[in-house]
Amino acid sequence: MKPGIQGGFLFLLFCLILITISRKNQRPMGESQGDLLPTNVSESTSSNIAERFNSSAHSSRGSGIPGVKKRGLSSRSWIKIDQDGNSKVLELDKARIMRHCSLPSRDLRLLDPLFIYPSTILGREKAIVVNLEQIRCIITAEEVILMNSLDRNVVQYNSELCKRLQAKKDQTDDLPFEFRALELALELTCMSLDVKVRELEMEIYPVLDELASSINTLNLERVRRLKGQLLTLTQRVQKVRDELEHLMDDDGDMAEMYLTEKKLRSESNTPTEINAQNEFFSGTGVVSKSAPVSPIASTNGAPRLQRAFSSIVTSKQGSLISSHDGENIDQLEMLLEAYFVVIDHTLSKLLSLKEYIDDTEDLINIKLGNVQNHLIQFELLLTAATFLATLFATVTGAGCGLLYCSFLLYFKHKKIFPL
Repeated sequence: MKPGIQGGFLFLLFCLILITISRKNQRPMGESQGDLLPTNVSESTSSNIAERFNSSAHSSRGSGIPGVKKRGLSSRSWIKIDQDGNSKVLELDKARIMRHCSLPSRDLRLLDPLFIYPSTILGREKAIVVNLEQIRCIITAEEVILMNSLDRNVVQYNSELCKRLQAKKDQTDDLPFEFRALELALELTCMSLDVKVRELEMEIYPVLDELASSINTLNLERVRRLKGQLLTLTQRVQKVRDELEHLMDDDGDMAEMYLTEKKLRSESNTPTEINAQNEFFSGTGVVSKSAPVSPIASTNGAPRLQRAFSSIVTSKQGSLISSHDGENIDQLEMLLEAYFVVIDHTLSKLLSLKEYIDDTEDLINIKLGNVQNHLIQFELLLTAATFLATLFATVTGAGCGLLYCSFLLYFKHKKIFPL
């Protein structure tokens, strides 16, 4: 055998040996994956997921959603002011305030700073809910629960109310506690809105005068921005005015706001009525011993008599309260009317400012119309000049054509050029 053939044979034999060895060492993909991944991995993974799910569910059992806290259970910072002018900061949650003041959840939603509600004054059985601009508080017959804030009006309300209550501690005042707290809230709100109106007047009048004399893009943009502020402030003042007008028109709402009187009446009438009702149903001094008693009447008649007695007592209390409130409701009405006049004057200033803006816009439109008329006149002059130029060009062209024809005829007649 030749050396070249022998070397090729050995190379082929070596390749066959390598192929055989590689086939023996090759395994299926499923088996290799089984060797790389242990069989207990899936079981451990599923157990870990189950444990995590159970722990998260256990931690979020109170809220229902993992990582989310119930809104109603969160506490907020409030300032409590008593009748003596003492104030202190408290952390109170919504449920506690609802129980303490006997208020529904929708009333406390008006005081939430995360929501934007218009100015509102609500009279309830045991409290007055006040939402006037930044002053948000609950007024009872004994205390004021004020939403704590760093706003200037809130700080001023806290300090001024404490000062007035401490100054009038030894003095007799016709206004009850709840009306003094409400009066200060109305006073600060009206003053704050009036200050904002004056600031807007000082800013907008020079801009309008400048715009009337010089119409440009910068002045128009400034007026547009100030007009937006004017409309927003007008809506806020209008809402306060409407709320006061609504209260003065409804005697029932004003009667609900007499918290001190309602408290005194309930304290004075409740013990005697309870004793009378107990004596009536106990049978002492009302039913004679010799009177025949029916078993049916004794079992079924007591609830009827109780309902009848309760209706009589309720109607008697309602008549007393309505007659008493009808006599003293003028006190609150005069208080509301005084601040109604103030807020109405503020609203009239805003309306006057809006009328001034409208008059300035009318003046600008007149000036722009005048400029437009001048432009139209100038356009007419240009059109007439163009027409005259066109007519002159036409006449000149026609004259030149006639002159040219005349020269041709003359040259033909004189036989200067052979034509």
